Amino acid sequence: MPSTLELWRRLSPRPLGTRLFSWGVCLRAPYFRTVRPHVVRLEPGRCEVRAKKRRAVHNHIGTFHAIAACNVAEVAAGMLAEASVPATHRWIPVGMQVHYVAKAATDVLGIAELDPVPEPGAADWVVPVRILDTTGTPVVTADITLRVSPKKKPTP
Repeated sequence: MPSTLELWRRLSPRPLGTRLFSWGVCLRAPYFRTVRPHVVRLEPGRCEVRAKKRRAVHNHIGTFHAIAACNVAEVAAGMLAEASVPATHRWIPVGMQVHYVAKAATDVLGIAELDPVPEPGAADWVVPVRILDTTGTPVVTADITLRVSPKKKPTP
């Protein structure tokens, strides 16, 4: 089975390839469908995810709900991990610290970046994620902690 990054590299240049890839992400992690993420950039150490402001992600005042923005952040951090963690290791989120800094009255863009990408297994990875509105204003910031550990060897 190809890695997530290999799949991205195959699909993203094709027409509707990024949409197909993003749909596949939601098949693997169905809860992400709630924000309809659209992965627009993926490489080791960086992932960008767009999400449309639509009624299903509104809060009571008609802006992008804070927890929906957290879902966008988690998609971005997770895809960064998929593209950055070597095949010999696995990852799982173990914590998230979030700051809601402004109302999001538009679509959003989640940007997860790690530069440099840490060595796996040395310590937990803390992935900073910025959620921006269409003017580039930060609306949510998050630090998502990922536990990266060696995969268990199958027993014969």
